[in-house]
Amino acid sequence: MNGHKNLLLLLLGMALVTYLPRLMPAMILSRRNIPEVLVKFLEYVPVSVLSALLLPSILVVEGKINFSLSNPLLVTSLLTFPLAYRMKNMFLTVIAGMVIIVVLNRFV
Repeated sequence: MNGHKNLLLLLLGMALVTYLPRLMPAMILSRRNIPEVLVKFLEYVPVSVLSALLLPSILVVEGKINFSLSNPLLVTSLLTFPLAYRMKNMFLTVIAGMVIIVVLNRFV
């Protein structure tokens, strides 16, 4: 029974450590007017983070950077990004990317 109590305390502690840093800025900044320049700057954070996460997995093949059209992930990305921009639908973009990568891997 003591092990269950420790596990519960551990889970509660991890939840607190995970969500407190997210909640504090929201609680503090919700009462203040944020300058327009800062709001504009913060709009680019998600795109920057997503790019930082995706680019290495797209461009690095077998430990080397591969900018050539022989890289199927790069070709898929180059074909999928304009679709995403035009459609503005995450589900259809993911499906299109999956279809493109399957076609490239199977038939090209």
